[in-house]
Amino acid sequence: MATRKTSGTPEETRLDEHVDAPSTTAPGDGPADTTDPDERATSATPDKGAAAQAGHGTVNAVRPLPKRQAAARKGKDRTETYTATRPDGTEVTVERNIETGESSVQGS
Repeated sequence: MATRKTSGTPEETRLDEHVDAPSTTAPGDGPADTTDPDERATSATPDKGAAAQAGHGTVNAVRPLPKRQAAARKGKDRTETYTATRPDGTEVTVERNIETGESSVQGS
């Protein structure tokens, strides 16, 4: 049975391996949240008995999956370009890479 190694409030939320206590999360995050964009979760069977004996009212029911291997992209990235207006009224050009989601703003 895996047990939690630390107590207290973390600054970042990561998925926990243990299933016999509540997950540890940063303030404002939910039990299956994570601040790591590459982290993936899967459902797990919680050990409710161990959690109850330890005095926990809730228990972690997700575990992290192995991180995906980044596949090498082939070919040229697709991009879109459009104009947008800043709050101060200045018109700028925005270029967004459709493949990666990255955006850049040209113009001041």
